[in-house]
Amino acid sequence: MTVTYSSYLKVDDLLQCQQPLSDGPEHDEMLFIVIHQSYELWFKQLLHELDFLIGLFNAGEKYRALHTLKRVDAIYRTLIQQVDILETLTPLEFLSFRDRLSSASGFQSYQFRELEFLYGAKDARKLENYPRGSEHRARLEKRLEAPTLWDAFMNFLAQEGHSIPDSVLKRDFSQVAEPSSAVQKVLIDVYRNDPLISEICEALVDIDTSLQQWRYRHVKMVERTIGAKMGTGGSSGVGYLQSTLFQPVFPDLWAIRSEF
Repeated sequence: MTVTYSSYLKVDDLLQCQQPLSDGPEHDEMLFIVIHQSYELWFKQLLHELDFLIGLFNAGEKYRALHTLKRVDAIYRTLIQQVDILETLTPLEFLSFRDRLSSASGFQSYQFRELEFLYGAKDARKLENYPRGSEHRARLEKRLEAPTLWDAFMNFLAQEGHSIPDSVLKRDFSQVAEPSSAVQKVLIDVYRNDPLISEICEALVDIDTSLQQWRYRHVKMVERTIGAKMGTGGSSGVGYLQSTLFQPVFPDLWAIRSEF
């Protein structure tokens, strides 16, 4: 059969995935579903790009790594812009269908947890939200034990001849990586003497900045919609989200700013 736009993109299947649960249904539930489904599609693409990026770092592909970093940041800037659309949902409009969400919560997004682990926010306790033996838990268990994007970057720097300590290169990948003064000295040298790799460092900072901006916009969107109420699924809502703000995923790249 001839490949068409619809058959290639599985448009009919895709458009059947929006199934409001409210009576009527409530007009605004469709927007809520579409926005969050699009987030999950972008999360899928981010995981695709970041896994590719780790492979590029491991292979020493500097230019393609830089290109991929710029694409990842562009995706995050798109996620930030999508909050503008979600913010058109007023508190009363959200309340018109909120009870239908029952125990569902964005905290249950396994792809978002995969991204957290990939960036280095390793926490085995987060596995408890997924049944043992389930596909989602298996994916997260694999991410928990795997090197992070930062670990891949450290390995890349070592391959480039920089003196990254063995304690950094051979650490326990299931744990959060601690900032390293030795790594920071290497990064300062990179900024001063290697323009291309310093550009890669700045691209990592761009992603870190965009990720923090997206978290902030998400917090303010939730606050303006439900205030200080408990979040869906029994989460603490705004209180928990606020605790995630201003926590960089690449702290060593921020620590060196005051050393130049």
